[in-house]
Parts: sequence; structure tokens; C-alpha cells
Amino acid sequence: MGRASVDTGDMSTRSPVPLVRREWTAFRTRRRLLAVAAAVLVTVSLGLLVGLASRTECGTGPSHDPGVGPCPTAPLGPDGRTVRDEFTFVHRPLGEQGSITVRLTSMTGIITYPPPDHDEIVEGMVPWAKAGVIVKDGLAQGSTYAALMVTAGHGVRMQHDFTEDVAGGPGGVSEQSPRWLRLTRSGDTITGHESVDGVDWTEVGTAHLPGLPATARVGLFAASPGDLTLRAIGLGASLPEMRFTQTTATFDSISVDGSTEGPWTTDTVGRHGLTDWEKFRRAPGLVESGTTFTVTGSGDMAVAGHEAGRPVEDTLLGLPIGLAVLVVVAARFTTRDRPRDRSALAAKAALVGAVGFAAGLLAAGITVPVGVALLHAGGNPVLATPTPTVVRMVLGVAALHAVAAVLAVAVAARLRRAALLVPAALVLPYILATVPLLPDAVADALLTATPAAGFAVRQTVVEHPHVSEHFSALMGYFPLPWWAGLGVLIAFTAPALASAFATMRKNDLKKCEVVMGVDG
Repeated sequence: MGRASVDTGDMSTRSPVPLVRREWTAFRTRRRLLAVAAAVLVTVSLGLLVGLASRTECGTGPSHDPGVGPCPTAPLGPDGRTVRDEFTFVHRPLGEQGSITVRLTSMTGIITYPPPDHDEIVEGMVPWAKAGVIVKDGLAQGSTYAALMVTAGHGVRMQHDFTEDVAGGPGGVSEQSPRWLRLTRSGDTITGHESVDGVDWTEVGTAHLPGLPATARVGLFAASPGDLTLRAIGLGASLPEMRFTQTTATFDSISVDGSTEGPWTTDTVGRHGLTDWEKFRRAPGLVESGTTFTVTGSGDMAVAGHEAGRPVEDTLLGLPIGLAVLVVVAARFTTRDRPRDRSALAAKAALVGAVGFAAGLLAAGITVPVGVALLHAGGNPVLATPTPTVVRMVLGVAALHAVAAVLAVAVAARLRRAALLVPAALVLPYILATVPLLPDAVADALLTATPAAGFAVRQTVVEHPHVSEHFSALMGYFPLPWWAGLGVLIAFTAPALASAFATMRKNDLKKCEVVMGVDG
């Protein structure tokens, strides 16, 4: 009687290249290739539709009535990001070596129509209302700067170039408790010191401003960002609302070293004086009384949020749908041609991961630049984003597709209904977290503890604590940075794949036992 033969396939040693080639031959049916193309097309078409269907027009006169002309271009900061740069600036020239020292004795302000009644203007200041001293590269919005300030709710701070913020001493300012501030310039280096008595000084921080011209502008400033309040909608979601605010600061004991003699000049950086309050009650600017300067201003110096334009990732509206289609293709491919051993599973995961990466790269690589161009063509302001960040986002979307596809293979190798389970675990939490429905805490939990955390790769906006903005998933701010979100998805994928390999190993051992039993 002939000996029975069972092909164990030499499970642990077979060359991966022929196996991956075999998986590719099995994968490239017309139906599957069309399905992958459809996944890419969904992402691209919905993204381009966003650009084609969006059109924005702004006024060109003082009233800025809609529907009259193109929107003004928002300023760009030193790193190429869209920024807010609006404040009242009382200034004079400063050479490469010099300093400014002042005593700040009071800060007051107003907030227009705060909740709950929205029917009166009240005295008060928002937490990031600020006043102090600043060195800046001219009056152009977005130019480099370093500022030392007292804030209404966060003590003394030293900030520079819109993104950097260092905390000094706590507390506010009053006539009984004034604050002394000093900025010192040495070439491109600006150092900030604070004091409570003008005698003993404490360093707050140092800023390096490459390219600061030999003659910069130095002086006093006052700014106050909008009053951010949240309106509850849905099942507890929050929509942000902003209201006009204004801050008035009083300075004395002003001394400047390294500056040419001459009068102080007052300018409003950015648009000011447009509100009824500014027109009929208190305009931005300077009031001098002997050696005392009273400076009034609004606005902010910070990275811009949604009020200044749409982030580039808005073009990826179709991303969750396209990804769901790809995941279904990967899962069905695995269940219809279930791997028999570990080598086959590894080859299938590698093949599907490569297909997913290529599909994601193609989808995002087309959608983002073309979608942004269409938004610009429609007059829509778009937040400027550095090219390396955009490239990182595109590659991140490709990685998201690859890892999600491998997760589908791992689950499908164990469960036949993975074609429904995996896309539901990926896409459903993301949709629930990013539509105006759930409370922010619940949305953050969904984007932290589920595979949907991987969608963090699409974000380009960055949370800065000193910026007055509603940092929520609804506004494009994910609770995890892109790399951590992708890491959470990998943390779900790795054990699922390990479990599938463990199952394959058991199958391999059983086959070996059969062979040994037949051999007698």
C-alpha cells in the first residue's frame, strides 16, 4: 500500500516572494480591482465635490457685506502657517542691541453680549487678554516677533512667532500690585524679564528670531481675542461662538535703550475699528497723559483656527467611506481564500497591506492638492499648511489604509463576518465623534480607545494651549497626535494578527501530526 502524503508546505521556511506573487495572482480579479478603484474614487470624488460645491465671497468695503468680492488673504507666520496677527502697537525703532522696560499698572476690558442673555456689554476680560512689550519685524502681519506680557487669566507669559509660549509668574496686575516687564535684544536673541518692584528681576524666557532686521520695532501692545463660548446641540455636542472683546492697559516708567529719539508711533496691526463699540465708544489706540500711556486694543497673536479658513484635511470628506470599501475587499478576499498556514497568512497580509498603502497614497495624493486648488478657485480661505505637514498627512493616510487592511485580514482569518465587523469598528466611532452629536468627552474617548484613533493621521491643525479655540474632534482637533492615533490602530492590529498566526500554528501542528501518524 502506498504511503499517504500530506503537504505541510514547509510552513516556516517557504520563500515569501513566490507566496506574495501567488496571493497577488489570486487577488487581481476584475471584481476586486474594480472594488479597490472604487475605494479610491469615493475618496477622490467626494473630496473634489467639496471644492466644487464651496464658494465664498466677502465684502470689499468697510462693512464687509457678503457677496461683493473675494475674501482677504490671511497672513502667514514665519513657519508658513496661517496666523492671527491683530493688536494695537505703540512703537519706535530699535537697533541690534537694546531694551525696553515698562511698568504695567492696570488692565481692564469689555466683553460684548456674553451668555446667557446676550443683551448687554459687560466689563471684564477673557483669560487670554494680554498687554505688554514687544519686539517685532515691522508692522506687516505675520512678521516675526517676541512679546512679554501680562494676561488676564494666565499670569505673565513670553510668546514668540505665534506658536511658542512660556509661562512666567502667576497673577494679574493692579495699581496695588503692578508688574514690571523688560525685553532685551542682542542681535537675533530676545530675552524677557519680569519684576514686582523694578529692582529684582526674574528671567521668563528667551526667543531666537532668525532674520530679525538690524532695525526692528519695539514698544507697547494690547490685544484681546474673542470671547469663546459653547452652544450645546445634539446629544451634548458643543458648537463654538466668538464675541468681540477689548482690553485697555496703562503703562508708565517707560524707558528704551538702543532706540533713536523721537515720538512714539501708534498703529493697529490688522483690521480694527470696525465694531460699533470701537466706532462710537472706545477706539483702539493710544492716550497719553504726561508719562503715562493708556493702550487699547483687540485681536490676538496666535495660530489661526477655523475662523480664518478651512483646514486642508476638509478635502478628505470621503476618507471613511473609501477606507470602509477597502477594508471590506480585504476581509472578503481573506474569507474566500482562507490561508492554510502561517506563511500564507503572512503573504496575504503583506499583499493586502501593500495594496492598501498604494490605494491610500493615490487617494490622498490626488484629493488633497486638487481639492485645495478647487477651494481656492471658489474663493474659500484655506489655512496655509507647511508642505512637510501635508506630505506627512498624505503618507499617514496611506499608512492608515495599509494597517486597516491588515487588521481586516487578521480578523477575517478567524471570523467569517469580518467584512462587517472591521469597517464598523473603524468608521462608526469616527463618524459619531466628528458629527455634531456627542459630548466632547465621549467623542474623545471614541477617538482614543477604538481603532478609529487611526484617523488622527488626517489632522494638520495643532492644539496650542494659548490659543482661544474649541479644541474638539468636531473642529478637527483629535485627542491624540497623528503618530499616537496610528499607534492605537496598530495596537489593535498586532494582537489580532498574532492570534491569527497562533491559529495557523495549531493547524500546522495538526498537519504534522497527520503526516507522522501516516508514516507510522
